[in-house]
Amino acid sequence: MTDHQDAIPLHLLRLVSPSLPVGAFSYSRGLEYAAEAGWVTDEASAQDWILGTLEESFARLDGALFWRMMAALAASDHDEFLRLDAWLAAGRESRELQLEDRRMGEALLTLLADLDVPGALRLRGEQLTYPAAFAIAAHHWQVAPAAALKGLMWTIVEGQVAAAMRLVRLGHTAGQRILIAATPVIERGVATARTLDDDEIGNVSVAMAMASAWHETQYSRLFRS
Repeated sequence: MTDHQDAIPLHLLRLVSPSLPVGAFSYSRGLEYAAEAGWVTDEASAQDWILGTLEESFARLDGALFWRMMAALAASDHDEFLRLDAWLAAGRESRELQLEDRRMGEALLTLLADLDVPGALRLRGEQLTYPAAFAIAAHHWQVAPAAALKGLMWTIVEGQVAAAMRLVRLGHTAGQRILIAATPVIERGVATARTLDDDEIGNVSVAMAMASAWHETQYSRLFRS
């Protein structure tokens, strides 16, 4: 029997849809520079980059703090929620990653406020990270934390795969293979995020940090990060 806490609610499918108007399609999270530098050139290297940064960076920083944000929202602890959001914002390692996060967070928060989500209305005008805005949406529509985190991580993978298909000319079948390979990585990432102690939380993807910083001066660009 499936645990109801692990079920995927329909509201989550809407939140992870590429049609969500937050501008995710315009960012590559450093992948564009990685392709320019020859670090990512084919399906295998794209999969290594996408899934490696997801598990070793996103899960250990964004995922762990998102998990705590969901708990803070459940406890109606506004101050703790904002403290966690500030912690996550401080972990952005380049100007482009910071702007990407803020712009997507602002777009989602504005959308949620327009949809009369109380948590978003209270914070309208605030600068939140995208995971924080996503947590507000998931909490409002009663998406269980584990399912919400899986959804958030899925959006990262799907966006990166879409970028890789443009940057290194991967076919749709190759993109689907990467998405299929992402399933156990997301499961492990969620398990890691749920169990990290505070002093274990942190971004450890040096290559992504360097790529996103160098991307700022890259001559020819398709993406904003």
